[in-house]
Amino acid sequence: MSSITPLYTAHATSKGGRNGSVKSDDGVIDLAITMPKGLGGDGARGTNPEQLFASGYSACFGSALGLVARMQGVNPGPFTITADVSIGKDPAGPGYKLAVGLVGTFPELEKSKAEALMTAAHQVCPYSNATRGNVEVTLSVA
Repeated sequence: MSSITPLYTAHATSKGGRNGSVKSDDGVIDLAITMPKGLGGDGARGTNPEQLFASGYSACFGSALGLVARMQGVNPGPFTITADVSIGKDPAGPGYKLAVGLVGTFPELEKSKAEALMTAAHQVCPYSNATRGNVEVTLSVA
């Protein structure tokens, strides 16, 4: 049983693994999943788990950053968060691991303030909390 009191629960079902499909229970997401060329795929059109994870992480992190900016009374101006999700062989074992780079772009904010917001957002973002200690996550400001 979960130790949290859920505010929202997303539901998605996949068929066929990395060469199949994924669909949310409400039908908003209904995508072909294909193996990326870098993992031996043929380059067929479709998404993959790393793109989906990057999309979710960047959106969630952006919301967390907006929250901490409001809490600190900082106006970050328009900003973007790019999540770069890499997959590779685990050097310590037979499996695979992920690594994430989060890059913030803040055209109207001093770099040191942007870096401070990125660091603070990393402490409250649910994706950051879920990956902490399990996935290498690096933060940077473009």
